[in-house]
Amino acid sequence: MSNLQIEFEKFHKENPEVWDMFVKFTFEVLQTGRRNYSVNAIFERIRWHTDIETNSKPFKLSNNHRAYYARYFHDRYPQYDGFFKTKQLRSVA
Repeated sequence: MSNLQIEFEKFHKENPEVWDMFVKFTFEVLQTGRRNYSVNAIFERIRWHTDIETNSKPFKLSNNHRAYYARYFHDRYPQYDGFFKTKQLRSVA
């Protein structure tokens, strides 16, 4: 397991509200009929929501976690596998 994946898993465990927002915002996109979308846009939507729309507890959302959230979404919702385009992880290559 790579250091990036270890960092993701720690962050994910300590910040479950990020996963909740990730799923919520992704399903909002899915409801528009899109067949794929950018995980980057979902991350920016989470940042906007927490920074501007709410007074959520502050946290740093690392861009290093994007690929792991996308893959986790595909794992949890296999019917949407491929919704986020992913590349092979360097740690796996």
